[in-house]
Amino acid sequence: MAALKVGKHLKELRFHVCLKSPASQGLREFLEQSYVPFKQQNPKFPFLVRECSNVQPKVYARYEFGRESSLPLSNMNTGQIMKAVESLMSRVH
Repeated sequence: MAALKVGKHLKELRFHVCLKSPASQGLREFLEQSYVPFKQQNPKFPFLVRECSNVQPKVYARYEFGRESSLPLSNMNTGQIMKAVESLMSRVH
């Protein structure tokens, strides 16, 4: 994720993850690998991680004018999660 630069249309990325569930394993790995490089490239961008027991892993993107989109991330590997995040980042609302 280090190569991704956030466009002005995207206001926030928010991840919901469970710290124990097998369905969240790929998202946990993705966040471990990608959080620091992403924040170094986009230091002021809100890249939020919300941890909750038994929550289904999901990513939310908030755009201009309060519009939101989300994608489920259950049982995905890091490559699939990267593609999902890239698709949300490239959407223009």
